[in-house]
Amino acid sequence: MHFEDGCIPAGYLRHIGRKRMIVTAGAVGMVACVLLAVSLGAVNIPLPDVLGTLAGKSASKRWDAIIWNIRLPQALSALVAGAGLSVAGVVMQSVLRNPLGSPITLGISHAAAFGAAVSVMLFDAGNMHSTGADAIVINNPYQTTAAAFFMSTATTLIMIGIARIRRTSPEVMILAGVALNALFTAGTMLLQYFADDVQLAAMVFWTFGDTARADWAELGFMSIALVGGLVFFTANRWNYNAVDAGDETAMGLGVRVERVRILGMLVASLVTSVIVAFLGIIGFVGLVCPHMVRRVVGDDHRFLLPASMVCGGLLLVLSDTVARLVLAPHVLPVSVLTAFMGAPAFLYLIIRGYRK
Repeated sequence: MHFEDGCIPAGYLRHIGRKRMIVTAGAVGMVACVLLAVSLGAVNIPLPDVLGTLAGKSASKRWDAIIWNIRLPQALSALVAGAGLSVAGVVMQSVLRNPLGSPITLGISHAAAFGAAVSVMLFDAGNMHSTGADAIVINNPYQTTAAAFFMSTATTLIMIGIARIRRTSPEVMILAGVALNALFTAGTMLLQYFADDVQLAAMVFWTFGDTARADWAELGFMSIALVGGLVFFTANRWNYNAVDAGDETAMGLGVRVERVRILGMLVASLVTSVIVAFLGIIGFVGLVCPHMVRRVVGDDHRFLLPASMVCGGLLLVLSDTVARLVLAPHVLPVSVLTAFMGAPAFLYLIIRGYRK
């Protein structure tokens, strides 16, 4: 069959069908991992009872409380955070045309950490309890979250402003992000140097990315940010495909490259800011997942965006579950595990060669 006959070649349909099957299989696996995460923990709950509780058929008041108040919001927060960070990483790498683009490398996450440190240091948001199980807490989490969100958003605007002065060059945005990353890291270290023991512990505690911090309200905010960002990115998927081919090619196709680049960075950074402000720094998800997915579904953003969302959610849910179980009854922050997993995976991808 030929295009001029008004028909789509069978080979192309098989190629597209394979990609759709991969995304669908990943989505099914993601749902299965969420159910597994709800089932496993210090108290193992049989999977049929988990399904019954979710369906409204209570098996035990104790299990109902564990599922609805602790495990389900934590598992869904891991899913939403992983999906959001991964999709944001895809867009950043695309509009900047740089494989190192991600929330962690562009300074957005460290700007949020600096905002949280300022909140702890200047507004006394950290507190110490006498119990060993929960010795350090953030006694004003919304204030700390607002400060983290403000700094990460301000960093994005500064980076975009510098790029506008330099005509939105991708290289300028990357270099500005690296410089701001170093600046906010130094600022956080300076605050830690002058902090007392409680403030220092609270600052360090916040930087540990932990999905257990989120309840249903925080999950709602993150979900709104993810859905809004995904709708925007999906609407611009053809623009990102054109930008991947080069600025000149994209402009020849009628794409307003500067506008696409700035808005893409802004929305991706806002999605990241909301997630990081609520959960802390979770590294490597937004950097590694897009590269992993590209090797399976390619660079077409029609499939790269949903596949990256599924991969990021699946990876973080699995990581969060393992982090809860590996040192039980102690809970390991999920950011530690993602760093241990992400760094070797990224080195492997570098050794194998980055295929654009």
